[in-house]
Amino acid sequence: MVITGTIQKMQTELKETVQYYLMFRDEFIHVNQLLNKSVRIKHVANECLNCGLDKKIWRQGFCYDCFIQIPQAGDWIMKPELSRAHLDEEDRDLEYEKKVQLKPHIVYLANSSNVKVGVTRKTQIPTRWIDQGAHEAISILEAPNRYLAGITEVALKEHVADKTNWRKMLTNDIEDVDLLRFRESLLNHIPEEAKAYILDEQKEWNIQFPVLEYPKKVSSVNLSKTPEHQGILKGIKGQYLIFENGKVMNLRSHEGFVVEIGVE
Repeated sequence: MVITGTIQKMQTELKETVQYYLMFRDEFIHVNQLLNKSVRIKHVANECLNCGLDKKIWRQGFCYDCFIQIPQAGDWIMKPELSRAHLDEEDRDLEYEKKVQLKPHIVYLANSSNVKVGVTRKTQIPTRWIDQGAHEAISILEAPNRYLAGITEVALKEHVADKTNWRKMLTNDIEDVDLLRFRESLLNHIPEEAKAYILDEQKEWNIQFPVLEYPKKVSSVNLSKTPEHQGILKGIKGQYLIFENGKVMNLRSHEGFVVEIGVE
């Protein structure tokens, strides 16, 4: 079997174990079914996720020209506190920014390797936690727009990390934390203008990933440097494929890459 398509982040389904799907234009791969099989991935071209041209991918699956112009790559994507649609102020495209920024957003705690604080649209729960490889997570507040969620995240970053240690996440070097207690310890640090949106006590989510064997050490597969990789697939966690011998491939960093995928 050989399938050719453009990589985008895997779609997921939360079941007893997370189910992963690579979606292409005319077909898809249920990635869980590839576990313990030899998988070959070969980079054959590029396809910008915005303009569709075969141009070098810059970031987030976009070529440079698109990345610096389109609203889907505005600075407020990575830094929610820069959102301005609630003030009717445009960054790149006010109509698009209102559609995204003026929706309910969740500030949460997730534990992938360490407890971190993050922001996501309400509609992205629990997808966001799965994408981060979090084995446990809990919501803190639900803000009516991205800005309020963003300033809350900035305030809480003074007391808890906002980054995941991806190496620890992929080697399963984790420890369980009482997220309910951790959440309670942060509530007094939430900005006054966001405190009205604190949620009542929340349940803790627990997520199981399809990993047959965790590596002791990891090293990244980068198709920009080495266009082809083949190995036995041992697991899927976050948006990473985990191969034998500690090789791991971050599919988010390969969005926009056109690849041939063969399975033996």
